[in-house]
Amino acid sequence: MLKAEKVARIQAQLEALYPETPIPLEHDSNFSLLIAVLLSAQTTDKKVNEVTPGLWARFPSVSALALAEPETVRAVIREIGLAPTKSKNIVRLSQLLLERHGGVVPESFEALEALPGVGHKTASVVMSQAFGHPAFAVDTHIHRLARRWGLSSGKNVVITERDLKRLFPKLAWNGLHLRMIFFGREHCPALRHVPDHCPICCWGGVKSRLAEEAKSRKR
Repeated sequence: MLKAEKVARIQAQLEALYPETPIPLEHDSNFSLLIAVLLSAQTTDKKVNEVTPGLWARFPSVSALALAEPETVRAVIREIGLAPTKSKNIVRLSQLLLERHGGVVPESFEALEALPGVGHKTASVVMSQAFGHPAFAVDTHIHRLARRWGLSSGKNVVITERDLKRLFPKLAWNGLHLRMIFFGREHCPALRHVPDHCPICCWGGVKSRLAEEAKSRKR
């Protein structure tokens, strides 16, 4: 199968499996989305959704978080991975939003990535889901699937993002980002994956790549 045919088939199958793409992180504003995405690094979306209601009850605005002590924020988000660092970043980020952007989340990759704790992936999620700009944020699920399906070399997330943007139409990026995450969680896990039971891996010729993954984990 030609790569173009494989890409089109994967896109069609993901769109059929997941016609709707709700953001799995609960939020009610661009600011709460930004904080939720920041908190989700090395933490499950489920855990973030369990913690953020308490955070917003205690600090309901940018101004409230800007005035907070990092130790107090840390106590609220203590169940989140990397809580000490994230609490400091959240407070400083809130302060900088007030100082630089009038308390509003900026609609710019450059401005977002200049905020503490906001890397390219977080900025990509916010730009795509909050503002509708085409972006293809690559998380561990997407990175894994792109390699398994032969869409990227998988050497690093930068290369994976570049390859996926080259292969898929720009208008599909935002939805595909979420669809690939949903698919990775439901059908294509990192461990104990059975290709024959996977709706895409069963025809995508991934068994050799799975063997390579197993070897790399043993090193």
